[in-house]
Amino acid sequence: MNTIIKDVLLELDKTDFTSQRDLSNSTNYSVGTINKALKQLLDEGYINSDKSLTNISKKLINKNRPQKAIILAAGVGTRMIPINYDYSKGMITVNNESLVERIIKQLHEVGVEDIYIVVGFMKEQYEYLIDEYGVHLVVNEDYKTKNNMHSLNKVIKHINNAYIVPCDIYCKNNPFRKKELYSWYMICENKDINSNVRVNRNHELVRIDKNGNRMVGIAYVASNDSKQLKKCISNAINTSNENMFWEEGTFINDKMIFSARIAEERDVVEIDTYEQLRDLDYNSPQLSSDIIDTIVSTLDVSKKEIDNIKPMKKGMTNRSFTFECNNKKYIMRIPGEGTAMLINRSKEASVYRAIANTGFSDNVIYINPDNGYKITEYIDNLKECNANDNNDLVKCMDLLRKMHSMSLKVNHRFELFERIDYYESLRNKDSVYPDYDRTKKNILSLKKFVENHKEKETLTHIDAVSDNFLFSNKNKKNEKIYLIDWEYASMQDPHVDIAMFGIYSLYDRKQMDNLINIYFENECPFETRMKIYCYVAICGLLWSNWCEYKSCLGIEFGEYSLRQYRYAKEYYRIFTEEYLEKSDE
Repeated sequence: MNTIIKDVLLELDKTDFTSQRDLSNSTNYSVGTINKALKQLLDEGYINSDKSLTNISKKLINKNRPQKAIILAAGVGTRMIPINYDYSKGMITVNNESLVERIIKQLHEVGVEDIYIVVGFMKEQYEYLIDEYGVHLVVNEDYKTKNNMHSLNKVIKHINNAYIVPCDIYCKNNPFRKKELYSWYMICENKDINSNVRVNRNHELVRIDKNGNRMVGIAYVASNDSKQLKKCISNAINTSNENMFWEEGTFINDKMIFSARIAEERDVVEIDTYEQLRDLDYNSPQLSSDIIDTIVSTLDVSKKEIDNIKPMKKGMTNRSFTFECNNKKYIMRIPGEGTAMLINRSKEASVYRAIANTGFSDNVIYINPDNGYKITEYIDNLKECNANDNNDLVKCMDLLRKMHSMSLKVNHRFELFERIDYYESLRNKDSVYPDYDRTKKNILSLKKFVENHKEKETLTHIDAVSDNFLFSNKNKKNEKIYLIDWEYASMQDPHVDIAMFGIYSLYDRKQMDNLINIYFENECPFETRMKIYCYVAICGLLWSNWCEYKSCLGIEFGEYSLRQYRYAKEYYRIFTEEYLEKSDE
């Protein structure tokens, strides 16, 4: 019995038989197809001569009746920026109703009340649903690193006569039914360049390269197919493919294990971006965040004029996104987790005032000295400095020298040793490094030397790392270099910037010396080089503590964190051996 015949059987169960024409209208199959289906159902004993269902049909329908539902709601929804700073996607409101509550209510309408919601990002926002609707919450702790295949594996034992539903779907009409006869996956007829699935004449879903049917994400798993899907999930997990979308694991010989269920494009809306939500419900409360309000007031535009919001590469400190208004592109910077404890935004604003006419930085249109929101003009065709390209290094060090020589001033300074103590206090527990106390004691012993060999203080970037040097023209014609992200900039010995560039780039000793030689044009005095080594050691311990604090917030930096601590130890050793040896001579 194929899916067409099963669809006809389900339709016969819903209403008393009237005519083949009525069945054709309700199923969208031709009258000829209906006649063939009715004949086969009669011949195989599924219907009587009056088109009523036999006991065999009733048992079959009862066996495949929907009993459970799984709602996938663990992901961050990175494309939903900036709404995802405050809300999980399932909690987005459309027409005064959250997406997840609408899905739950639609499931209840067809008698499905055994509902499992897999949560992760902002999981606390879903807790009230336990009391309100009697749902079960299942936590995916790895939601940041693993995809929804891992989420589905969390509830694998419940995949039997069950709906699988993404939390970011808005269905105008209820997509669920009181009775199902076979497993299906919902698609739309419209094409999607990112889809690798198309429906063929037999209502099968086959794999293609691109431009397939739009994949909705809603599926039904009937009892006779549940073992097959569970096997697909287990295979993906056992072969370390749990980072994939769950649909990718359901192909056998380039054919999905589900039949196709085609939905009307207008009936099913995936809310994946700010613009999609705005187009669906302009009055949704999530559209009126203080982030969006800042853009509206700063650029004197309406919400309708904000388009093409896209997340940028996540930095170590902030979250940023690009957007367009009136055919002009901008970047908005939102401070990241724990940033308020690390950066004084009022001081940062004073730095941007100090460098406003230097041409070193990108054009800052707005900066809030209280919460750190910042809007800058977007510059096309930017290329980051390649820390392993000597030509790039020469240009970056030239810019640093010019900036340092301008003797720019602000009313605050970045005190290295005070910052070490401060970041240490933020973590509020012992260091993860067993020899930390000895390492810190060694670093503190360098203080006298750097104080005695300090350059005249000037505005120093502090975070002068390779990623913050941007080249504006890839063709090298009329190339301009920008130094961005002045959050930590303060009064300091300008040579701190050289050390910071080197340790962020994870340079070895040879590379560090090359950087120093470039900045000083091969004329760096021995004691100045030794002082920069000291800064490498001091700043290594400083950023090591910074990384430990960030780790307490659940943010990890991998090798970078470990290497910073190594800089503290290795360059202390280099300085003490080489400077003391030179002094003994």
